Formats: sequence, C-alpha cells, structure tokens
Amino acid sequence: MAVAPSQVIQLNIDALNALKLVIDSCIPGACDIILERTGYVVVTGMGKSGHIGAKIAATLASTGTNAFFVHPAEMSHGDLGMLRNDCTLLAISNSGESRELRDPLMFCQRNRIPVIGMTQRTGSLLDRMATATLLMPTVAEACPNGLAPTTSTLMTLALGDALSIALMDRRGFSVEDFGMTHPGGALGMKLQTVREWVTYNHSSPAKVTVEAPFSEVVAAITEGRKGAVAVVSAEGRLVGMITDGDVRRAFARDVTNLVADEIMSASPIVIGSDARMGDALDLIAANKISSLLVVEAGFPIAIIHIADLIQAGYVR
Repeated sequence: MAVAPSQVIQLNIDALNALKLVIDSCIPGACDIILERTGYVVVTGMGKSGHIGAKIAATLASTGTNAFFVHPAEMSHGDLGMLRNDCTLLAISNSGESRELRDPLMFCQRNRIPVIGMTQRTGSLLDRMATATLLMPTVAEACPNGLAPTTSTLMTLALGDALSIALMDRRGFSVEDFGMTHPGGALGMKLQTVREWVTYNHSSPAKVTVEAPFSEVVAAITEGRKGAVAVVSAEGRLVGMITDGDVRRAFARDVTNLVADEIMSASPIVIGSDARMGDALDLIAANKISSLLVVEAGFPIAIIHIADLIQAGYVR
C-alpha cells in the first residue's frame, strides 16, 4: 500500500509528540548518572541505532560532555578496553535485544559500569540490564512494512539531543565554551575572542605620536598596510586614530605643517581584547569602517582590517 510523503511526516510528528509526553520524567535520572562519573560517555548501537549513536556522541562531545562512539561488534573483539571503570555506557537498541550488545552489557555488569539504555521495549535485555532506561513510546514505523527504522530513529535522535542539552545546561556550558569546541565553523569563529585573533594574526599596529608630521603619518599607514595608524601619547596610550580617508581629506588643506593631532579622530571606534570576534564584525558593519583598533588597558595592540577578516573567512 502506497504511503504518501505527508503521511510519513505526520507519523514522525505523532512519534515526537508521544515522546514529548514522557521525556521529562526520564532525562534527569540519566543526567545524574553521567554527571556523577568522571570518565567518558561511551555510546554504542548496531545498524541504524549505531548511526544515530555516532551523532549523539558527537553532540555530547561538542556541548561539554566527553563522549565517543564505539561499534558494539568491535567491543567484543578488544574495544571493551575503552570502557574504563569511570565511564558510562549509553547503549541504543530499538528492540533492546540486539545480539551485539550482549557482550558490552555483560562487561558493564561485571565491572559495575552504569548503563543508560535507549529502547522502545520494556522488559527487553537492554531494559533489564540498564541502570537507567530512556524508554521511548511504542509507535509504528513509517515504513509500510513496519520494518525500516524511521519513527524509531527519529525519536532516538530527539532523545539524544534532549539528553545532550540537559547535560549542557546542568554543566553551565557557556557560549564561550561552545566557541572553544567549534573554532572551524562560521559560528565558532565569531565566538572566538579578539585576543585569540590578535595572537594568531599578530602584528603590532602602526603608531605615530601626536606631534608626528603629515609625511610620517602617511609613511606609517603605508608601512602598516591596515589603512590606519594609531596616534599615541609619549607613554604609548591611545589618543586617536588616523585612517587613509582622513589623509585624503587632509589634502584639501595645506599639509606642509600638519601634524597627527590635527587630522586624527580623537574618539576612534575601538574594541577590547576580551570581546568576541562577532562583536568586532558588528562594530565594523554598523559603523561602515574598514579598520578597528584593539585596545588593552588604554594601549593599542592591533588593528583588525576588513580585508584580513574576508581572507580568514569571517566575512563572506
């Protein structure tokens, strides 16, 4: 019998709604077990459950809970050694009777390693041997033959997300923590601190004193290759900024005797090194500028230029 795509979606919606009714009662206990342990969460599962398990392990690891996936068949051939006494096993099986799970479950029982089971079958081997069971409601698969894992895998995925986020919340995993584990993506790049940017792209900003003649200002901007120069006091503290735009505007006057403090902006837009790179991008976009001074304790330490941000992938 043909199944319309909309029926598949509806069955998935119904499954998630059924899971929603029971999930709040089972997640806290599983979190307690994991948070009491100092070791990794080792995730395992066979077939489609294994694919979902690998994703759950990745989500756990990226949100503050150390985790990795191990194939259950590999566990039976030596990889049980990855299950240390301080670990927690997260085992996934819709039926709860996957043969490949028996060895890891027995190993955990012998070594008093807690097991969190994800299954749809109460009274199954996994349910009986688990320290805590995340029991999913019994729902029909979207497959017309009732065979291909569909609604069950979706519920497992959602259950894993709920567990990961609950742990993330209880650990107090912050935006900064998230940025540390996601430095390669666009979001992670924006969450990096300006100090990290300066460390990786270090080059001292071009500087001139307030008495610097116009010719010295032009030479400093050219040499610095950031389209701007920081104007500093005798002690090196920031007192202003001169951009190449300021230089062009200065040519409307007689530049023969001009000095830096006569053409500088005395209130330049700056950013602290503890700010996020996303904040730097926002300042550049909102003020329509190409150069942004980085300041620490009143001293200029770097200039962020839009061209560098484009080259590094911060701006697309």
